[in-house]
Amino acid sequence: MPLRAKLYIYSVIAAGLLCLAVAITHWSCQDPGRYASYILVAMVASALKVRLPGITGTMSVNYVFILLSILDLSYSESIVLGCLAILVQTGWKAKNRPIHLLFNAASMANAITGGYVVYHWGERYGAMPLLTAAASASVYFVVNSLSVAGVVSLTEDKKLFRTWKECYFWSFPYYLMGASLATLVSWISRRFGWQTSASALPVIYFFYRSYRLYLGKLESEKMHAEQMAALHLRTIEALALAIEAKDDNTSGHIHRVQTYAIELGKKLGLSDNELQALRAASILHDIGKLAVPEHIISKPGKLTPEEFEKMKIHPVVGAEILSRVEFPYPVVPIVRAHHEKWDGSGYPAGLRGEAIPIGARILSAVDCLDALASDRQYRRALPLDQAMGIVKAEAGKSYDPKVVSALEQHYREWERQALASIEEHEGLSKNLKVERGEAPDAGLEGAAPRAETAAPEFLASIAAARQEVQMLYELTQDLGNSLNLHETLSVLDSRLRRLIPYDAIAVYIKKADRLVPAYVNGENFRLFASLEIPIGQGLSGWVADTRKPIINGNPSVEPGYLNDPSKFSSLRSALAVALENATSAAGVIALYHAERDAFNQDHLRVLLAINPKVSLAVGNALKYEQAAISATTDALTSLPNARSLFLRLDSELARAKRNQTRLAVLVCDLDGFKQVNDRFGHLEGNKVLKMVASGLQQQCREYDCVARMGGDEFVLLLSGFTPLDLPDKLERLEQIARDAGIEVCGQPLLAMSVGAAFYPGDGEDTEGLLAEADRRMYVTKQIHKAQAPPVSSNSLVALDSALR
Repeated sequence: MPLRAKLYIYSVIAAGLLCLAVAITHWSCQDPGRYASYILVAMVASALKVRLPGITGTMSVNYVFILLSILDLSYSESIVLGCLAILVQTGWKAKNRPIHLLFNAASMANAITGGYVVYHWGERYGAMPLLTAAASASVYFVVNSLSVAGVVSLTEDKKLFRTWKECYFWSFPYYLMGASLATLVSWISRRFGWQTSASALPVIYFFYRSYRLYLGKLESEKMHAEQMAALHLRTIEALALAIEAKDDNTSGHIHRVQTYAIELGKKLGLSDNELQALRAASILHDIGKLAVPEHIISKPGKLTPEEFEKMKIHPVVGAEILSRVEFPYPVVPIVRAHHEKWDGSGYPAGLRGEAIPIGARILSAVDCLDALASDRQYRRALPLDQAMGIVKAEAGKSYDPKVVSALEQHYREWERQALASIEEHEGLSKNLKVERGEAPDAGLEGAAPRAETAAPEFLASIAAARQEVQMLYELTQDLGNSLNLHETLSVLDSRLRRLIPYDAIAVYIKKADRLVPAYVNGENFRLFASLEIPIGQGLSGWVADTRKPIINGNPSVEPGYLNDPSKFSSLRSALAVALENATSAAGVIALYHAERDAFNQDHLRVLLAINPKVSLAVGNALKYEQAAISATTDALTSLPNARSLFLRLDSELARAKRNQTRLAVLVCDLDGFKQVNDRFGHLEGNKVLKMVASGLQQQCREYDCVARMGGDEFVLLLSGFTPLDLPDKLERLEQIARDAGIEVCGQPLLAMSVGAAFYPGDGEDTEGLLAEADRRMYVTKQIHKAQAPPVSSNSLVALDSALR
């Protein structure tokens, strides 16, 4: 135990013993029978205890009788009763050391002293009994809970006020209710005799049961949060294993970088939140390399300028991938900036100095040290001391001097820890030999019998095989060069035609229970592009459902133009295979030909050979596409988010300047939305936001923009909109808010404050227009608060005119 904690505990004990000594010295007991009854009931109440969440401690309902003793008994009786009660609470069925029991008793004596002084001081000056009881209960609660919270804070290294607020403050209303109950029981006992105080026992038991239910719910929520945190950590570790499975060089690298980074972060005084972010980022910082072609990553020499440009995307792609995870701590900025340099010469954003997140500065230094000290495809590992010397030489250029200085002092110690950490983690079984399974269903490829054909045919076969291998290699290499789905499939189309003859190609992507065409080219383009094929139906639907290929199937059985005279296909044969992810078919690639039985087993073999690479490329492209959509779209309302709004506003301003037209920016904020959340819950609040978003879209033209800025604030961009159009628009916008409140809550709880700014009169740039519209919106909101009923749209128009 720290010395300061010991001093604190002894100080509390000394003060408590002094109070107990005064009480015993001035002992008096006017009614021993009543006092014995009070002690008995208080001890029984002390046995009815519940455990506090987040700390080691219990709480009981004995405080009601302690408060009652402060009101009805002498100081000496109150002190003894309270100390006996707390000893039962903390000693009954508990393994506490004597020092713990002594501290709890002393803390109770101090709290009773404070409460007793406050109550009788108020009684002396004629204050209302209920108010003095409440004040006494408040002082008793603060002294007692802060004393215990202080021990927890000092021994468990937690912040005092935060510990007190999270672990004890929730019970303060119960103390006030206990004060009210104690006042009532005191009044009844004085009027009808102390025996009637037994009527309070059912109420006290109700307090105990409500304690148990409330704390049980808290414990359940805490357990759920811990389970989610553990699941989150396991997900991170699984992603790290995915990176390890792709590149053997990253296995030990990930664990070493993690150890170095965490220890360095602790030395530099990072907060718990920052350390958690650094821990995740150290594992996942290279996840963006999944988007870099493998031949670049594993190249055994220097990169070309073009290859380096491709390599530089991995911090951005990694950040975009991880932004979908919604970490509760800032992982994404670290991953995005871990190749930035102290002097601003890094990538992707060219950040400089302190502008680089501290986690990224740590990660970049330790990443470089470990890379230099590890074997790579393009060079052998350097001795650790020599690698550290190179990193030190880059301090002030590539790396933060403060980070490098701390790293230099401890790198040998952390290297030993890193090696121990690697030994504890078992690698993936990539080199495992499976004894079971003699041959695949299709048989094993054996040595071809000696051909007895003429030499020219033999040479032609070899040439064809080499050409096929070369084409397959080029195809698989080119598929990973783009994250754009259409570009990826265009490359597939152009390369595949040289390997398999076909007249049309369609690549279908699975969306819910249907296949939707993502890429179509060739004959009958319009027919295939218009199809939506239910899973399990038609040729492609069957392939997606069974995950089995079809060779020389009938294209005309596809749902959508089967038996439809207006849709006629000239194609007579199809070759289709499923694009598979880890658990199911993600789509189907179908090749069509105008001749019957145009495809053979060699064509199917080629398509199956490239299928894993195509599936991976399509999957990565779809994830990138979804990430791009999510980055500019609000998840709740499906409106453009703040990032998309700024891009659109810049575009609209440029158009307005070019065409010399007007542009209006309306900032809308819901009045009363907090009341909806507080009274009806956040789910109902979300319904309100969705309804308001839908209403705003309906009130705007197709080429107008409605965006959610954040919270309950929306922004409208109205091209060609003038101040004369504003009154009518305001009335309709206010009606949207009113209707949403009535529809969801059944009450007219909502109104809308709107601020409008116009280009060019109120500003000529994005920041100026938004700032002016926001200012006017807050003026309107103040008027709404000051007036009842809410201010009309005509008043808003007058205000807006006055502001302009």
